[in-house]
Amino acid sequence: MDVRGAGVIRVLLAEDVRMLRDALVSVLGLAEDIEVVGAVETGDAIVTTALRARPDVAVIDIEMPGLDGISAAVQLQQWLPECRTLILTGVARPGALRRAMSAKVAGFMGKDAAPDDLIDAVRTIAAGGKVLDPQLAFAALDVAANPLTERENDVLRLTATGAEPAEVAARLGLSQGTVRNYLASAVTKLGARNRVDAIRIAHEAGWL
Repeated sequence: MDVRGAGVIRVLLAEDVRMLRDALVSVLGLAEDIEVVGAVETGDAIVTTALRARPDVAVIDIEMPGLDGISAAVQLQQWLPECRTLILTGVARPGALRRAMSAKVAGFMGKDAAPDDLIDAVRTIAAGGKVLDPQLAFAALDVAANPLTERENDVLRLTATGAEPAEVAARLGLSQGTVRNYLASAVTKLGARNRVDAIRIAHEAGWL
């Protein structure tokens, strides 16, 4: 049945697992007022496909190869602001919710949601509303306050991009020794094994 026409919600789907992607396309296809106009498997393909297909709503998995879902949502907002975004996640990470809210996505829900809930979420978002999974919201409220100072946060954030201490020092106007001290302090405060573990902890908590 061809449902193209006025009143139909055009949806772009981004999910890297083919079986799940096909299942989501089928679920959305159950609604006569929803049309999937594109389905991609990498984050890098989201914006280019959206510019071509002009969806009303983009349903994006948070964990995508290449560009992650939230970063893709930020780019999508810049290039196609009329397209609103629903982020799907398989893991309830408070930091992910905080990043999503900062990116001004319209919806955030778990992949374990019922098919009817996904369809209702797409309709709500297309109509200008917002959708937030209550369990994910409560998980975000459970996160402790960031124990890092602003400088420690800055150093850890730059280190997370792959910058070496010398580069971090140059960018922040610090000595390399001071940068190493900040990294050591961050590792200690977060109870991490090393700087890589500290970055993981801070990222998952939404502090980076």
